[in-house]
Amino acid sequence: MNQTYYDAVTKMEEMGCDEEYIQGWQAGFLQNPEREEQRLTEAYEAGYGDGKEKSSDNFANWAKS
Repeated sequence: MNQTYYDAVTKMEEMGCDEEYIQGWQAGFLQNPEREEQRLTEAYEAGYGDGKEKSSDNFANWAKS
């Protein structure tokens, strides 16, 4: 497994990021196809886009405080 991927997922979990965001980020990072339309959420789509870009810049926006 890619260390960048592992570190990012660990960081999101430690920050308490929205589960939908994490799942989207993982799918985007791994270049999996996006979910079917009726199962998309704002958090998932945001995570998918960030994961595709391999970006951790928005993690804090999805952390539950």
